[in-house]
Amino acid sequence: MKKILITTASVALSAALIAGCGKKEEVKEGIKIGILMGYTGPIESLTPDMSAAVDYAVSEVNTSGKFLGGTPISTVRADSTCVDSAAATTAAERLITSDGISGLIGADCSGVTIAVLSNVAIANGMVMISPSATSPALTTTEDNGLFFRTSPSDARQGEVMADVVMDQGYSNVALTYTNNDYGKGLADAFEAAFTNAGGTVTTSVPHEDGKADYSAEVSALSSAGGEVLVVVGYLDQGGKGIVQASLDSGAFDTFVLPDAMVGDSLPAAIGPKLNGSFGQLPGTDSEGSMLFIEMAAEEFNSEGPFTASSYDAAALMLLAMQAANSSDPADYQSKVFDVANAPGVEIGPGELGKALELLADGQEIDYVGASDIELIGPGENGGRYREIIIADEAIETVGYR
Repeated sequence: MKKILITTASVALSAALIAGCGKKEEVKEGIKIGILMGYTGPIESLTPDMSAAVDYAVSEVNTSGKFLGGTPISTVRADSTCVDSAAATTAAERLITSDGISGLIGADCSGVTIAVLSNVAIANGMVMISPSATSPALTTTEDNGLFFRTSPSDARQGEVMADVVMDQGYSNVALTYTNNDYGKGLADAFEAAFTNAGGTVTTSVPHEDGKADYSAEVSALSSAGGEVLVVVGYLDQGGKGIVQASLDSGAFDTFVLPDAMVGDSLPAAIGPKLNGSFGQLPGTDSEGSMLFIEMAAEEFNSEGPFTASSYDAAALMLLAMQAANSSDPADYQSKVFDVANAPGVEIGPGELGKALELLADGQEIDYVGASDIELIGPGENGGRYREIIIADEAIETVGYR
């Protein structure tokens, strides 16, 4: 009897409070964005900053209070491993079915991205925006209009890398690549461009990640000869192993380092013997890029590989939702191109609140962002590249292409 009286009193009190205060305030239900990156594996030193850049964009949007009428956003992380497709697809399934995400930022490495797209995203109608999957194979992979990337294709990086090597005065190189979609795609693109420019690739040798000894691969590369060694690998795994084994044996002392080999952990691990090696990674000296580096410097390494494109991936996804007035992938997938390209008011980093307001008012925007976004073809960034050299055991920017 006492419980009944208490319950009745509580209901009466609630009714009185609602009547006295007017209409009850509506509580907005939030949405979740998944972040699928290799927190373990061959690029694990890069992904914390990439994830932080995604969270930075989400925080900027949340702070504005202008997203879908004040709807809050949270992020949920899962490990792609970079190289284990089965683990990556399982993680993606969990994000979609258990966590109930409305969009997926990632994956990071090309092979796991292709697997997740083909086996999970298409089946579930989930939009994916990768900040770092660069394989040329993704240009032609069937995606039902669900896949985008804020990084350029390695078809372009191969051409840029060939130019960089030639401009450094080398015309005869040996080449090794990690034996997966990313490694083979970039190696083939580089070899074709370098050969067309009059250069010679003495040999092209694949390597596997996770080995304790790379002396056999280095021996084959050394036997073929070459002024420098082009290492299309991962800075926390086989690529690092190849570099160290080459230095230990004296086979090579200068290395060409593409995007997945560029990160602070490599010169820290190798030491001064890496000085003089050089390479390139996606990057631009645009006004938006410089602003992003400045405004996010205290939060994470805003100059790190793929941090700008990670911020842009999250921004594009959320702006497309705002343009569609919906967080349903079926509604907003067609809006990604609309918010990324002209016509419209140009939007840079730090202006996401302004962009949300313009879209809510029915106006068009052209999101330029931190990495000079212009989506081409099947939804990939045309892209520019930052040329680097290793000096004093640190990464130094020497130009842009």
